Amino acid sequence: MGNVVNIVIAVMAFLIIMKIGLAMLRGLAQPVPEPPPPGELRKVKIQYRCSICGTEVRMTAATEQMPPPPRHCLEDMDLVAPIE
Repeated sequence: MGNVVNIVIAVMAFLIIMKIGLAMLRGLAQPVPEPPPPGELRKVKIQYRCSICGTEVRMTAATEQMPPPPRHCLEDMDLVAPIE
């Protein structure tokens, strides 16, 4: 009787692990979404600093993945590398 219970538990554990594994593989197999059309805003996380006065700006939306730096104090701002 003990062997039957162990086999049933092993089969149930196998099915549960298999179901979780297949769900994870299906999630990885989905294609990457297409980038938005040109001119449409997309999320970015870029930080700039003015080399003259030290003002910092975080850009959160832009029309390009790497937009040109904004201007401050009549100069282009410097890109600040993320600490992460």
